[in-house]
Parts: sequence; C-alpha cells; structure tokens
Amino acid sequence: MKPTDIEDPEYFHQVIDCQFACPAHTAVPEYIRLISEKRYTDAYMLNWVSNVFPGVLGRVCDRPCEPACRRGRVEKEPVAICRLKRVCADNRDDVTSLFPPIPRQKNGKKIALIGGGPAALTVARDLMPLGYEIDLYDDQEKGGGFMRSQLPSFRLPESVLATEVNYILDMGVTTHFNHRVESMKAMLTKGYDALFVGTGAPRGRDLPDLPGRNEGGPWIHVGIDWLAGVVFGHVSKIGKRVLVLGGGNTAMDCCRTARRLGGEEVRVVVRSPRSEMKASSWEVEEALHEDIPIIDNHVPLEFVIEKGTLTGMRFDRVRAVQDAAGKRRLESTGEPPVFMACDEVLLAVGQMNAFPWIEPDAGIHFDAQGLPVLDPHTLQSSLSQVFFGGDAAFGPRNIITAVAHGHEAAISIDLFCQGTSLHERPAPQVNLAGQKMGVHDWLYHNQIAETERQAVPMLAKAKTLKDRLLEVELGFDQQVGQTESLRCLNCDVQTVFRADLCIECDACVDACPESCINFIDNGTEEELRTRLKAPATNLGQSLYVSGPLPTGRVMVKDENVCLHCSICAERCPTSAWEMQKFLYHSAQAGQP
Repeated sequence: MKPTDIEDPEYFHQVIDCQFACPAHTAVPEYIRLISEKRYTDAYMLNWVSNVFPGVLGRVCDRPCEPACRRGRVEKEPVAICRLKRVCADNRDDVTSLFPPIPRQKNGKKIALIGGGPAALTVARDLMPLGYEIDLYDDQEKGGGFMRSQLPSFRLPESVLATEVNYILDMGVTTHFNHRVESMKAMLTKGYDALFVGTGAPRGRDLPDLPGRNEGGPWIHVGIDWLAGVVFGHVSKIGKRVLVLGGGNTAMDCCRTARRLGGEEVRVVVRSPRSEMKASSWEVEEALHEDIPIIDNHVPLEFVIEKGTLTGMRFDRVRAVQDAAGKRRLESTGEPPVFMACDEVLLAVGQMNAFPWIEPDAGIHFDAQGLPVLDPHTLQSSLSQVFFGGDAAFGPRNIITAVAHGHEAAISIDLFCQGTSLHERPAPQVNLAGQKMGVHDWLYHNQIAETERQAVPMLAKAKTLKDRLLEVELGFDQQVGQTESLRCLNCDVQTVFRADLCIECDACVDACPESCINFIDNGTEEELRTRLKAPATNLGQSLYVSGPLPTGRVMVKDENVCLHCSICAERCPTSAWEMQKFLYHSAQAGQP
C-alpha cells in the first residue's frame, strides 16, 4: 500500500465517524468537549454554524451520528449525541450578538425561497450575511415548514421552534406568509436572480383503491394532513378506537398524538416485520411506553363499513420470505382475515412530492417518480436559475438532510449569481493542532472509562397523555450532561505518526489496548488486513499506513478500533506519535 495522505482533509474526516455520518458534518466531538467544560454558548454557536437548529435537532433529529459513534463499538450504547446538543441549547446565554452582521448595503441580487422549512431557512441564513435580498413565500402563517406542521408539541415545543426560526427571519428576510405560490411561471417573471424550492413532500400517500375507502372517508385521514390539523387547531379530538397504518416516524407521531386527543385503544399496524420498520428505534420505544401496541405482518384488505359508518378493517396475515435471488417479499399465511374494530383510521404509509404549481412548460424537468431532475452536487434543476432542496429534491428524508441541502444550495446560488462555475466549490476549512501539554498531560480529556449511557428523565405518562403540549423528554441537566459528554472518545483527536522519528522499538504496539498498531511488511490492502494483530474487517474504515521504516517495514494502524486514548504517544520515546486535534468545517457560501 502507498503511504496514507494525511494532508487530504477527507482522510481524517472519515475517521471522525459521527461527524462524517452527519449530513451537515457538525463538529460533534468539539461541541461535546465544550459541553464537558460547561461552555454551552460556544457549543451552541458551533452547532448553529452547521446544523442551524440546535434546539430543534437536539429534540427531534434522526441521529445518523449515533449508530456511527465509536463508543458504540466498545460498549452497548453510543454517546447520546442528540441529547447533548439539547444541553447546549437549553443552557446557552443570549446568542443574538454572536450572529454574523447583515450588510446594510446589499449586493444587488435578489433570491426567492418557495417554502419556509429547514432547507429554505438555511439558504436564507447563509446568503443574508453576503448581502443578498431574500423573499420567502410560505402558505403557513409562520416559518418552519413541516417542523411546525407535522412535529407534535410533546416532542418539539413551539417556543423552541419559533426562537430558532426567528433567529433567521430577523436577519431581514422579507416574508410572504399565508401565500400559496400557484405558478412557477409567474414567479419567474418577478425578476429574481435565483429561486430555491423547499416545499417538502407535502402529499401523504393514500389507499384509494382499498374497498371501503370512499364510503369511510369521514373517518379515514391522511396522517400528515391530520397532524397539521391538530397543530393548527382544526382537529381537537378523535374516536376512542384508532388504527394507525404505517411504520415510519409519522406513524409514531400520529399514534402518540391520537392517545392525547382521546384515543383509548390506539394500535399501529404495519405490513412488514417490526425489524423492518422505518421509524427510529427511540420513536418506537416511546410509543410502546405509552401503551400503544405495534402489530406487524398485517396487510390491509378493506375498510369495513356497516350502515354507512366505519366499524373496522380487515387484514391479511403475511410473512416475509426470500426468493432464490434473495429478494424479500410478503406472502400470505393463508389464515382467515383478521378483523380489527376502530372508529377512525390514520394513514401514515408514505409521502410524495407534489408540484401542481410548476407548469409542464416552465422548463423544469421531472423524472418518472415526479421528482425534479437535479445535479446531485449543486441541486440545480434543468432551469438554471431554479434550485431544489430538502424533501422537495429527493423525496422524504429528515431535517438534518434538509439543512445540508440548504448549505449546498446556498453555495450554488452564490456561485450562480457571480457567474462562476457551480462545480468550482469552496473547500472545507480544516485545522490540525497538537494537544501536548506535558509528558502525560493533554489539552483534552483522554481518560477512557466504561460508563453507561445516561438515561433521559421523562415527564410522568399520566400527565403527558392528558396534554399534547407538554414535552415528554425533560432533557439532561448540566451534571448529567457533563457525565454523558465524558463518554465521548474524542475521535477527532488523531494519532499522527512520523516515520522519520520512529526507532521501531514497538513500545506503542505493546501498550495499545486495542492491538490496532502493527509494524509489518507492506502488501496489498486486501492481504494486509488479514495479517494485522487483529484482522481489520471493517472495509468502510481506512488503514493508516506509514512510509518505509529503516527495516523496510511499515506501520499499519486500523482506524476502525483505535480509541484515540493517546497511550501510544505517551509511550513513544522519540515522539513519533503525536495527538493532533483535527477540526473540519464544511464549506459554506461566500468562503474562498
């Protein structure tokens, strides 16, 4: 193998598993260290630069960072990264003076944002400090998009959402609320230099062909529309017996909201095995905690209507089987249909993009699935001045992905307005700094102990089920937050090896608690992985390979199992090993 190029910023970035897994590439270990030092405002602002909504995401993020967390490889549970984000949000000081200044003299470019959700708000946040004029159009009366209309208050209090949305709107965004855009062609005549579409995936999937759907219409509701009705006060109650169809996060929000609106017997029914549910595991756990059973392997057959009223549904029992090619399908067990009584049904079986307001001859191309045809890197549509992001771009995903799209779209819009190639994008900002203080002293907390993940306190179920506005999770207090923050293994503090200083004494090999350091003859990556002291089986994580040493051997370290504990650097008599903190900040609009 060739020596590892540690000058490539993406090499160490991929070693910081949590940050690499985050779509917005938030500097997770750095903000957790700030929390451990009780520097909550600094931690909040570090989050705000990349993920824009720390208070919101500290409550409702899909947490792609946590399955990637290195702590989860040595213990059962990863660091509670999401809940720690909330710690800095809950304990920050006033941050308004820390936001970037907005130029009074504008740059002469005007941008329209269609939709007021997380993607569009991120575009505004990135472009306003560069002197752009921003007009935001949304059919709701306030900003936030689906964060406002679909996330129930017992998960995300309105005050938290409003505060972080207004941080952006107060930068000087011109808002056009209660304004439904009906025509893209009309928008194109308004003289905007670029337009960003962040309208989400606003149409919930229905089951129009299921027998009884039309007759049972008054008692059958599309989940996302029903949730919006609850948020905006149009829906205040539900029948005592409720069936929720679907296994995603929307289904979990529907069933838990139904419990709070009078549903005494609420059940979730999914077609596939529970292990294949798309809902986050913690969402499922919270539904079960609220006494909501989840019935899997049941495919809906019909809505049962008796004397003009919905009385229940019939389902076919199925099992998952694999064909000869390994493709999974659902097969009926052949048992008699199952009848489940109900008063109302909530359909949470998926969402689709809907662009009836974009005329076929507007110049924007769509694929067979109804999604806009986009450059996946720039998010530019077939109409050069129109960009898409969030769920409107590639279908339903999550808030943090929408934020990431917003950052990328803002870069593209800025380059487009300057007449520069959209593919000549700014580079990430990186820094590699030594952490040495004394012989065994480091600038970061390097002690590794087996510490179980801290449990988050919850409001009593008897209270929360009576009031849908009461937040269920209470969050970590400062002491618990500090304890949890110290579980972080600081995987952004890298082990940097200098072959020219190494005397091949093997002290680091003997001291390494994970047996991840090896001095061996070079070879191909495939066979090198098999010759290490501990075979390197995770092909998704690189091997750190040095240049040739005096004996002709090379140093090979398996990045997958390294704990960044600094023992190698402490034991090395020649300082060939050094601990260096690698900070990686994704590029944003306006950066060189």
